[in-house]
This record gives sequence, structure tokens and C-alpha cells, in this order.
Amino acid sequence: MEFVVGDVHALDLPDDTYDVVHAHQVLQHVADPVQALREMRRVCKPGGIVAVRDSDYHGFVWYPALPELDEWMGLYQRMARANKGEPDAGRRLLAWAHAAGFEQVEATTSTWAFTNPEDRAFWGGMWADRILKSALADQARAAGVPEETLTAISEAWQTWTAGPDSWISILHGELLCTA
Repeated sequence: MEFVVGDVHALDLPDDTYDVVHAHQVLQHVADPVQALREMRRVCKPGGIVAVRDSDYHGFVWYPALPELDEWMGLYQRMARANKGEPDAGRRLLAWAHAAGFEQVEATTSTWAFTNPEDRAFWGGMWADRILKSALADQARAAGVPEETLTAISEAWQTWTAGPDSWISILHGELLCTA
């Protein structure tokens, strides 16, 4: 097994090298996911597998319905797209694979569910911090999002995390593509 870091649009790797090429929650963040898939296919041996999985943010469902979490969703979508990403990548994976030239593609979906206190602490805590202290937060501030808005979103995630009935379901698109 080998883990390689590089530009997924132009991998510094020889053709036909790997049996499996995998990207988890990557394509939603890149400017040209079709080119990324082409590169993944190029470095995969013939008959090998290119496996990808990405979230579909509009497919997230949570309870309770806190208005600030709706605001978080809209803000995240705007910021991701401003970075040339696609936060609803999960629903586009199959089309991207076909555009990249894959003919044998198995498309599925799955979900994460954060329902117990530990899982809620992870997910809600991560977003409560990230909306205030991250590149996303800096980008939002630079785009004119008021600090009060970011603070209200962070507090809503903390409220959500603490709620014994709170839960979130996160939809993913998944592909197994034969190279």
C-alpha cells in the first residue's frame, strides 16, 4: 500500500501503476473533477479500480431545524463554489465518471448518521470551531460575512451538539470504476 500526496489534476506518477486508486471527499474540492478522474484512471492498471466517495451537501438532513444551520449550509455552499468546488459532488459523480471516459461504473450511495453524544460532539464540535477558526472562516470574513453571523452559527452547532434528540444524516455518492 502506498499513500501519495499530489495534484490530482496532474499526478506525478507513471501510467498503469496501481491496482486501486481511491479518493474520499476529494472531488468536491477540486476545480476540474473530470480531469482528476482521468488522472486517477491513467495511474490505475487496466482492470483496476478507481473508487471515489463524496458528500452531497444538499442531501444533508438534520434535526432540530435551527435557522442558523440553514444559514451555515448556504454559506458553506457559497464559499465552496467560490473556491471552484462543488459541495453537491455526490450527485454528480456518475456524470463526471462518464465524462472522464469510464465505461464500467458501479454507482451507489451511503449515509453517515451522527446520532449519539460522541458522534454529535465530533461533528457539531468540528463545525462550531471550523466556522470561527479555519480557512473557511477567513474566506467568509473576507466575503463580508459579519462576525456575529459566524458566532451565531457556531453557537447553533453547540446547541445542536448538546441536544439529546439531535441527529444529522449525511448523504454520499460512491463510485467503483473499472479502469
